[in-house]
Amino acid sequence: MDKYVCELCDYTYDPAVGDPENNVTAGTSYEKLPAEWVCPVCSAEKFEFQAAK
Repeated sequence: MDKYVCELCDYTYDPAVGDPENNVTAGTSYEKLPAEWVCPVCSAEKFEFQAAK
């Protein structure tokens, strides 16, 4: 599964870790994140993320 980086603050969403503070379990791919999920650092919406290179 690919990692995704927030273009506003450089937070990296890593599916192997998930986002436990926001009830996203480890193993959740970026594509399976809820539509209302936002960056836990800067609150950017999902469209502000790009696949990590």
